[in-house]
Amino acid sequence: MPALAPQPTPFFANKNRAFWRLQVIGWAGAMLLRALSSIANGQSWSFLVLVFVATITGFSISLILAVIYRQLIGRRPVLTWGVTALVLSAAVLFYAFVDGWVISLYRADPQTVGFAQLVIGVFYLDATLLGAWSALYYAINFFLKVEEASDALIRMEAQATAAQLAMLRYQLNPHFLFNTLNSISTLVLLKQTEPANAMLSRLSSFLRYTLINEPTGRVTVAQEVATLKLYLDIERMRFEERLRTTFHIEPESTEGLLPSLLLQPLVENAIKYAVSPQEAGAEITIHTARVGQRLRIIVSDTGPGLTDTADNRNSGLRMDGAGEPVSTGVGLANIRERLAQAYGGDHRFDTFEPAEGGFGVTIEIPFDTRPVTSRSS
Repeated sequence: MPALAPQPTPFFANKNRAFWRLQVIGWAGAMLLRALSSIANGQSWSFLVLVFVATITGFSISLILAVIYRQLIGRRPVLTWGVTALVLSAAVLFYAFVDGWVISLYRADPQTVGFAQLVIGVFYLDATLLGAWSALYYAINFFLKVEEASDALIRMEAQATAAQLAMLRYQLNPHFLFNTLNSISTLVLLKQTEPANAMLSRLSSFLRYTLINEPTGRVTVAQEVATLKLYLDIERMRFEERLRTTFHIEPESTEGLLPSLLLQPLVENAIKYAVSPQEAGAEITIHTARVGQRLRIIVSDTGPGLTDTADNRNSGLRMDGAGEPVSTGVGLANIRERLAQAYGGDHRFDTFEPAEGGFGVTIEIPFDTRPVTSRSS
């Protein structure tokens, strides 16, 4: 079995180690450049001792600055940059003072150049070194903060996507999937390959749709109705003549957008409480229309209507004779929550009992054709 190729470790995976690496490399590079410059200007080799001492001094001062800057990062900008300017100025003055004092000890004739002149002479170099170090320190740390925020956002998006997919998966009634697969198995055992293939093809197309479309995305009425018909074709192979459907889709409403798979739970609810318990079955009617700047959707059935199980319809629970829950589903509460998340208070969701009996739901949302994938409340 071939060995897995080693994965490269990010440089900043260990921040403490990365800091010390950059610290050593940076100050070593500064010492090398300063040493080469001194030799090029005709300084003796003994002057390199001063360069080494200056480097150690700058290295030590930068460690103190790192401790201070670490406390300033994340504070208000005025406080961060104001205190940084004061601390950096003090650090440069101290660095120049130490450099000037060491050079004065090195010179054979200290009266040639005054101590103040030595301090001023090295001030610009020390200011450049500490200023560049401070700029790099803040730049790298702000970059790491941006990277961490970006990584956290990516993780949250991934978790949200996974949660949305899980939510969509749970919205599919397990009984629907089980019964469909069981029906396919029965058809195969009876060697009725043609209807089995048709049912399997429709189930595959429906499940593919649920995976392709984002749970928080929106689709047109035409797309939603096409998917709904695919779902009903699957259920009709189980219920046959007991499941009757009527579609009244006004042409003006077909381009209107609505949350993906919004109607499937409503129809599933009607099948569970209207078609399934009645020997004669029931008829489910889906009506969509554009009313001004609103999209109106009505889903109704000819089932028992608003009986004592109405609350169970709303919650997605059904009780047996002993009052115990026997199944769980999406329920109308889930639809209310999705509409609230998508449109806030700018929607209507009402249940009603048609004059001819049965149960119905009316939904009104803003009529919109803009290709927006999601909308927050």
